[in-house]
Amino acid sequence: MRTLVIGDIHGGLRALHQIMERAKVSPKDTLIFLGDYVDGWSQSPQVIDYLIELKTTHNCIFILGNHDELLLDWLTKTKDNPLWYQHGGESTVLAYATVSAETKKKHIQFIQSLAKYYLDEHNRLFIHAGFTNMNGVDYEYFPRLFYWDRTLWETALALDKKMKKDDLFYPKRLTLYHEIYIGHTPVSRIGKTSPAQMANVWNVDTGAAFKGPLTIMDIDTKEFWQSEPLPSLYPTEKGRN
Repeated sequence: MRTLVIGDIHGGLRALHQIMERAKVSPKDTLIFLGDYVDGWSQSPQVIDYLIELKTTHNCIFILGNHDELLLDWLTKTKDNPLWYQHGGESTVLAYATVSAETKKKHIQFIQSLAKYYLDEHNRLFIHAGFTNMNGVDYEYFPRLFYWDRTLWETALALDKKMKKDDLFYPKRLTLYHEIYIGHTPVSRIGKTSPAQMANVWNVDTGAAFKGPLTIMDIDTKEFWQSEPLPSLYPTEKGRN
């Protein structure tokens, strides 16, 4: 049995199908999805349908991403958000034009059920973006930062690789958990298209919303499988580019 972590999907159902096939995922595997299921490519509603169905046959842990919250706001409050439209929301709104009220209700329930984070028995934290409290997720004053924060990843990126964990200046946040798995900030920003490790933080967002592939990774062996870059799977679409 494997534990597999999946990066930000952003409406790319074709990519999700590819990584499930390429990793030969079976019902014996535990699947941890890091959030941002929507916004970008044209199949956001179908991605959620697929995940709801997947939960009936596989052991799945679904974490909340910031784009999922933006969709929930729109579905529940019909909230117009021009900034959201520019960051992938427009494709989602267009895709939902043909979705029934009954299905929308199921999607609302799905998003409302998403976990803010998941901590396993080996002290490995799975969270969409990060956290800011120096004592860890249980003490976070601003829980929305679980899916909006970028400072955790920036701290890991900026850390002097020669610094030891017992150094007075070593960031306390990076000592609390054995490993931290995040999405949210594409590794394409540092010129990569595969999962990137900085300190004990693993970033699995390989830029599927933009020009990169979608990734699924075995957290024990660190073996990973990727889809084709999303623009090649949706050649007539722009995604979030």
